[in-house]
Amino acid sequence: MIPHPDPENITLNCAVITVSDTRTKETDKSGQLIQQLLTDAGHKIAIYAIVKDEPEDLDDWLNKLDTNSELKVIIFSGGTGIAPRDTTYDVVTDWLDKPIPGFGEIFRYLSYQEIGSRAIASRAVAGVKNQKLVFSLPGSANAVKLAVSQLILPELNHLVRQIQGKK
Repeated sequence: MIPHPDPENITLNCAVITVSDTRTKETDKSGQLIQQLLTDAGHKIAIYAIVKDEPEDLDDWLNKLDTNSELKVIIFSGGTGIAPRDTTYDVVTDWLDKPIPGFGEIFRYLSYQEIGSRAIASRAVAGVKNQKLVFSLPGSANAVKLAVSQLILPELNHLVRQIQGKK
């Protein structure tokens, strides 16, 4: 299904934050994929970082991202499962001003079609914080490709326009 067309594509400044205790910039396939998909769609990567899955570290980064007025989109990858070390969901959801529950619902539905019932363990989430769109995705490259290609990119310009009060 194709959404209504946007009046024009806009270039958005984006932050890509991988949450991992083990990945490096060289081994971060998911972070690299997010960056590639965003730049291929005409957006700019203003910030890229790898952050340990520690609530204090995530809080520090959220504060830095919150005060950056140039950013319009923040995408986290990793830490959305239910393992004891997965804290991204908890920290990000507490930080959001306004959740977008449809994102996680549709993401899990699409994931279910690909991986079956294991999709129930995903805590992918999206929302708005201080005029910024925020997405928190699982760390697997397949999940990132699904979320960015099928959900985020088709709606990104529309969602940013809504946040800004434009049609």
